[in-house]
Amino acid sequence: MRSQPHVLGIVLAGGEGKRLFPLTKDRAKPAVPFGGAYRLIDFVLSNLVNAGYLRICVLTQYKSHSLDRHISQTWRLSGFGGEYITPVPAQQRLGPRWYTGSADAIMQSLNLIYDEDPEYIVVFGADHVYRMDPEQMVQAHIDSGAGVTVAGIRVPRSTASAFGCIDSDESGRIIGFLEKPVHPPGTPDDPNVTFASMGNYVFSTKVLVDAIRADADDNDSDHDMGGDIIPGLVRSGAAAVYDFSTNVVPGATERSRGYWRDVGTIDAFYEAHMDLVSVDPVFDLYNKHWPIRGAAENLPPAKFGRGGLAQESIVGAGSILSAATVRNSVLFSNVLVEDGATVEGSVLMPGTRIGRGAVVRHAILDKNVVVSEGEIIGVDLDRDRERFAVSNGGVVTVGKGIWV
Repeated sequence: MRSQPHVLGIVLAGGEGKRLFPLTKDRAKPAVPFGGAYRLIDFVLSNLVNAGYLRICVLTQYKSHSLDRHISQTWRLSGFGGEYITPVPAQQRLGPRWYTGSADAIMQSLNLIYDEDPEYIVVFGADHVYRMDPEQMVQAHIDSGAGVTVAGIRVPRSTASAFGCIDSDESGRIIGFLEKPVHPPGTPDDPNVTFASMGNYVFSTKVLVDAIRADADDNDSDHDMGGDIIPGLVRSGAAAVYDFSTNVVPGATERSRGYWRDVGTIDAFYEAHMDLVSVDPVFDLYNKHWPIRGAAENLPPAKFGRGGLAQESIVGAGSILSAATVRNSVLFSNVLVEDGATVEGSVLMPGTRIGRGAVVRHAILDKNVVVSEGEIIGVDLDRDRERFAVSNGGVVTVGKGIWV
């Protein structure tokens, strides 16, 4: 194991994820299945564990049962060396109220910091798809002497208004933190790109605790990490930016290096899945040197019967394709596609059943959806809008357990 400073990981996983409805109707956003075998939270936990950070608290709140169960069953550590990954639900330690924001979630969980007494605290979000070595960011934070370091990803200035934007000087110090500005700032070395905040932070412990406690006393604050804590530390000159493009993950290809997606909308969630299925994928799930870890189900291999065909697709364990055609799609575990059915450009979550002769195109079907024989989804959007949610990009989403 690497020789490292004492680091505590805090993963903010209480998000409701309204823009991912109906996928978040019965679960927290970080618990939404992704990539054929994972949940969204598996990406941040894999990054932390692969880097050797093995003391991690996951702060949960909204409809957290499936998320808590997944963490408890999938992310069990031996504990022999004091390591742990533990879900921490809202405990109302400061009175009968729930978290009012991400900063308040940490305020109500300061006991976790006091008990661990770390030198540095890594505060990461739970619902992004990416690979990153956090140890490199922690080292950059230590070398800079900053109180907080914010991970920034380079995006074109023309699209940067959709993000929280970082204005930094040539030394890497942040001189402005702007929420969805009309005129985004350029980076010191390229006026055509902007640092967008990834929602990942490294704090020196005292700086975080002092900022959180001061924010708790501010009645005008929304108690949000990105909206209140970081801008306050920027004003005091204590913030630095970490350029995500400098992060080197073992085994990453040139094509997949620097990949990061905020999958906060149905369209973004869908497009991130389509990034997985090409012959040379933009995001490669098969990097053995920096694995993404998920639940290991005890299931038989996928089966293709009577000429069943899958092209440029991911097919999960226990799935059966019987004289059916699947193209450019992601199928999770225990999916059944029956004779003559066609699935194109779609995401089918665990337990989905596609009946004989049915057609599913440009769609996301949540767990245990049953599509009846001869049914058509994703072809006539006007008809689909009367029955299901249809995104701005025309992605049809069928909620959990619905019989179509």
